[in-house]
Amino acid sequence: MSKAFASQADLSDKKITFEQLSAHCWAYTAEGDPNSGVIIGEKFIMVSDATATPAMAQDLIAKIRTVSDKPIKYVLLTHYHAVRVLGASAYAAEGATEIIASQGTHELIVERGAQDMKSEMERFPRLFRGAEGVPGLTWPTLVVGNGQPGRQGSLKVDLGGVVVEIWHPGPGHTRGDTIAWVEAEKVLFSGDLVEYEAGVYTGDAQLEEWPATLEALRALNAQAIVPGRGDAMKGPADVNKALDYTKRWVETLFRCGKEAAAQNMDLKAAMAHTRKSMDPVFGHVFIYEHCLPFDVSRAYDEAKGIKNPRIWTAERDMEMWKALQA
Repeated sequence: MSKAFASQADLSDKKITFEQLSAHCWAYTAEGDPNSGVIIGEKFIMVSDATATPAMAQDLIAKIRTVSDKPIKYVLLTHYHAVRVLGASAYAAEGATEIIASQGTHELIVERGAQDMKSEMERFPRLFRGAEGVPGLTWPTLVVGNGQPGRQGSLKVDLGGVVVEIWHPGPGHTRGDTIAWVEAEKVLFSGDLVEYEAGVYTGDAQLEEWPATLEALRALNAQAIVPGRGDAMKGPADVNKALDYTKRWVETLFRCGKEAAAQNMDLKAAMAHTRKSMDPVFGHVFIYEHCLPFDVSRAYDEAKGIKNPRIWTAERDMEMWKALQA
């Protein structure tokens, strides 16, 4: 393994794709970098995941302006991670009046948002170019649900000619994951609950519950999905392929974590044990080497009974990395 975080050496820009998936839904994807979704109504626009900085958000805004001049009134935070939310301030000039998140995401921002912001900025220098433009933590103005999973706590937003339903389907990537669902067009914006051909970051995950949450998403029978990372998937077969990919990652990782914990391995041994199962299947994908140390750490902790993920700080990041180099 390298002596520095794998992501710190990842400095090359990725190819951006902005593609239409249905009458009102668009995907903004970037070769394994964090994706965003766009829903364009006759009156308003909603963006799902704001990007990492206001400077980066300007590129997404420019893409949107090639197809619509409507106000970008709503910004959805699918979860609390800095790389998803710190660009939100850029949308105020475009008409944004509501920043939407689940109750669980709001709680996580309170609990660990500041630590996560510092940690992620140090892990991913390329994604946080222009970080000096970030005014601070992003706080929701509209909180959805009461922390319990399910559509009974959903919010429906009418953008004019298209209704977006937002709710917390269950724990997975974090305990507060939020999705956007355009039922009339069968398009799902999943955030990092679903990935495809990219690393599945699980450092703050609820691994035991995540597969059931994926099955709840599968039951929607989406015709297209914008995953957190990787290509937008079109058609039921490809949607299921992304769900299966994510489920296989999560289940394989957690199984290895439980095996390592049962044998009281140290972190370095747990990493070697996990690689035997993960490398042959996933070793080729974007940000695999970056995700795996955090993933193994979390899988081992959860297997040992630590249900609420330990907070990642810049200091803890380095302690973990050094343990793997020992």
